[in-house]
Amino acid sequence: MTVAVRDKIAPSLMDHQQKFPGRPVPESASTEPSSPGSPSSPSSPGSPSSPGSPGSTVAETLTPLIRSLLRDPVPVRFEFWDDSAIGPDHSVGTVYIRSVDALRRVMCAPGDLGLGRAYVSGEIELSGDLFATLQALRRACPRRSGIGPTALSALTALTTLPAAFDAARRLGALRRPLPNPPEEARPAGRRHTPARDAAAISHHYDVSNAFYRLVLGPSMTYSCARFVESDTDLETAQAAKHELICRKLDLHENRDARLLDVGCGWGSMAIHAATHFDANVVGITLSREQAELARRRVDEAGVGDRVEIRVQDYRDLMGERFDVISSVGMFEHVGMAKMGQYFETLRSLLWPFGRLLNHAISTPGGTKIGRNTFMGRYVFPDGELLDVGCVVMAMQRAGFEVRDVESLREHYSQTLHAWVANLEEHWDEAVAQVGLARARVWRLYMAASANGFDDGHLGIHQVLGVVPDPDGRSGMPRTRADWG
Repeated sequence: MTVAVRDKIAPSLMDHQQKFPGRPVPESASTEPSSPGSPSSPSSPGSPSSPGSPGSTVAETLTPLIRSLLRDPVPVRFEFWDDSAIGPDHSVGTVYIRSVDALRRVMCAPGDLGLGRAYVSGEIELSGDLFATLQALRRACPRRSGIGPTALSALTALTTLPAAFDAARRLGALRRPLPNPPEEARPAGRRHTPARDAAAISHHYDVSNAFYRLVLGPSMTYSCARFVESDTDLETAQAAKHELICRKLDLHENRDARLLDVGCGWGSMAIHAATHFDANVVGITLSREQAELARRRVDEAGVGDRVEIRVQDYRDLMGERFDVISSVGMFEHVGMAKMGQYFETLRSLLWPFGRLLNHAISTPGGTKIGRNTFMGRYVFPDGELLDVGCVVMAMQRAGFEVRDVESLREHYSQTLHAWVANLEEHWDEAVAQVGLARARVWRLYMAASANGFDDGHLGIHQVLGVVPDPDGRSGMPRTRADWG
């Protein structure tokens, strides 16, 4: 491990653009003088003139902690607000700790929530190959964390080591909590009630339709694509995913079928089914912004006579009947406690021979996204990723016969890489739509999630169930040959 001190040159606009091409310059990169008492002011604890004990740098103060957290040698470079550094001169990426406020947030909110707040606020920055940097930190950390921002979770144990408090004291980080970034969500009420679910959905999806178009591309499909060939483009891969679902639901043999699309998003699955298979579709979502754009897209596609988009909870569908149901990228918001009710409700909506295709992210053993995590506060409030084995059992208990389970894990990593590439290509436009902080949230969570699918921590499964008739007939084909 090396500790270095760079020349004391104030970051300039040119420096920032070299480190973060295409990125707006945060206040911390400005050459304007700091106000008295700010973290970069000479009179402030933790400033370059007083990072710790006399004569020490921030890097020297934190070196024992970094060594205890990451396997030696440190895989990436860490650079601090006093221009000192730890780690190799040449690595896949660099972690910039821009202010003592980053440590203040971690000390006040142990775990990835404090780290996430520092990243969202621009007090921690990542440069270089984002995916490789995240993966290097994750592999170097003996304590591998759960669903939070795994890139920065290597620092989480700072708050669990006695030496951390001494270092924090010396650097001036033991102070009152900073205000939380306004992008943070804190849903009220009991978990997974209709009202709280609607609020959680709104936090994630009612951001900006224009922002999602920049990230997702013209297909406006916010779920795993299916890359039949490795070099397939994103739009073709999303169409292939919709085609696969339609064929698993037998729409190619049962034209004019009545399809319920639960969590219809911006209407892409509904439009595909109506356009290619003459399906009569009811799409439901809890996001009003999604529904508004979905209706416009349905009309533009010329299938307004076949597709109805509703703002409606699945629990309010009692009394209607459908031939088939698709649920794509919505099940993560249901939760273990409501899973039985969910499948029982959908089962009650189907005729005999009716099929359900449930397409959802999973994780071995299942996990509930905690309210005091980065993902729980900034990305998916109240989200839960369930083990696919539990999903299969719950479907069968509800009266479905499970006939097919398919994993698309590698496809989701490729999808996320494409979304991150879209975001970075349209960075300035994205920031103009949702602000710098929220754009940073999406970039970090999508890159970290891609790594999760690569290493098997995350999975994605399509589970196909059918409702047999009273004599046990399923109407299922003998093979998967027609599914493509």
